[in-house]
Amino acid sequence: MGAQENGSAQMGLGSKNKYKRMNSELREDGGYDDDGDLQQESRSSTRKYVIACAVFASLNSVLLGYDVGVMSGAILFIQEDLKITDVQEEVLVGCLSVISLLGSLAGGRTSDAIGRKWTMGLAAIVFQTGAAIMTLAPSFRVLMIGRLLAGVGIGFGVMIAPIYIAEISPTIARGSLTSFPEIFINLGILLGYVSNYAFSGFPAHTNWRIMLAVGILPSVFIALALFIIPESPRWLVMQNRVDEARAVLLKTNDNEAEVEERLAEIQLAAGNTNGEKHEEKPVWRELLSPSPSLRRMLITGFGIQCFQQITGIDATVYYSPTIFKEAGIEGNTKLLAATVAVGVSKTAFILVAICLIDKLGRKPLLYVSTIGMTICLFSVGLTLALLKDGPLSIGLAILSVCGNVAFFSVGIGPVCWVLTSEIFPLRVRAQAAALGAVGNRVCSGLISMSFLSVTRAISVSGTFFIFSAISALSIAFVYTCVPETKGKSLEQIELMFQGEHELPGSELELGDVEHLVQKE
Repeated sequence: MGAQENGSAQMGLGSKNKYKRMNSELREDGGYDDDGDLQQESRSSTRKYVIACAVFASLNSVLLGYDVGVMSGAILFIQEDLKITDVQEEVLVGCLSVISLLGSLAGGRTSDAIGRKWTMGLAAIVFQTGAAIMTLAPSFRVLMIGRLLAGVGIGFGVMIAPIYIAEISPTIARGSLTSFPEIFINLGILLGYVSNYAFSGFPAHTNWRIMLAVGILPSVFIALALFIIPESPRWLVMQNRVDEARAVLLKTNDNEAEVEERLAEIQLAAGNTNGEKHEEKPVWRELLSPSPSLRRMLITGFGIQCFQQITGIDATVYYSPTIFKEAGIEGNTKLLAATVAVGVSKTAFILVAICLIDKLGRKPLLYVSTIGMTICLFSVGLTLALLKDGPLSIGLAILSVCGNVAFFSVGIGPVCWVLTSEIFPLRVRAQAAALGAVGNRVCSGLISMSFLSVTRAISVSGTFFIFSAISALSIAFVYTCVPETKGKSLEQIELMFQGEHELPGSELELGDVEHLVQKE
């Protein structure tokens, strides 16, 4: 009898959820409104506004991408002009990633204090200062000072943009919108490669300075963007500015009923109801002694960030001229032209990820990405080990490197940042994401700063065999530790990691949210 009653209750709940979905779909399609054209126009305007916010928030990512791309070519001429050693070259290239962890660590606390939007502005100012110093640097020491400042600015920007976009985006489009920073990183890398090729004909004392100076330009657009984009509604709720948060949500979602539901979920997740904030233990103490659910989130977020870099993507991009020289390409101009093909592949395939991330989901793209990278990295190693200085060697090397960056862009490149920005609870999101960004930057720096030394010890081909083995391990990590978050609100994802019950998709009742959030 109890089972029958339970079954009836489940059927009733299913019917209720189905009825709610039908109502929602009818409202969205204009089924309850004679003025359907007006509704369609409103949805279009809202969609354009959200996309514009995501684009402006992603501009800092152009700076990171441009620096990575331009330094791969500029370093050839810096070495010639300033007469730096191989060790100084490794330090100059890799230190940006390591020092950016300072910006990422400070970025979490800063964004909680002054807001997501103004943290992006601070990132642009710091990077711009560093880029100007590098452009005018008369010596390696001054160049390093500018490089360190630029690294701090990039650290701020790389961790805050995905968080801001995830917090402002509608659930249905959050994956693709949160991938925008990765698009702009790839666009920046491509622009850096093109800049290398375009200015390589100038004298060695001048060309690398022009290459680095061009990177200052995106900062101007970032300054203008700060007067257009709104603050994150979830940060506003944390500051008890609920009316402002509601106004922002109404700008990014034209369904007022859904806005109120989302606002209630955010307030519950933030521990802010009826205008009162519950006492929470300090964020860093919570991160150092996490609950079981938060520990699972940290393993997933920190792990995927580290695997994104220890598979060697930044080393491949920074040192692609070295890889192609090993394959048999001669002359700086030809080497830089070959790197443009890498930049085009990396940028083009991120667009594939944007189209698929909210349709196929995060996990399928990660499988395609990690398996494809493993094959391509092994192919690079095999090509450089068995073939030398011939058209076949050059062709296979270029094809394998381009394939590696393409598979990276299809999956782990953008999905890494999407997951990190959406899996953590609101109260610790910024600082937990900052920890993930620190792991990303430390791994990037260690790989970039050791690449030349390791290749001298075990050869370029041996290094890529190691990258291939690490990439194979990342497949196992995705299988065991990464859940699917497609189609779930940020608050629902938090409940999923609690592991107490199966998350019922996008129709989780607000009462269930309240019960579980209070229990947590």
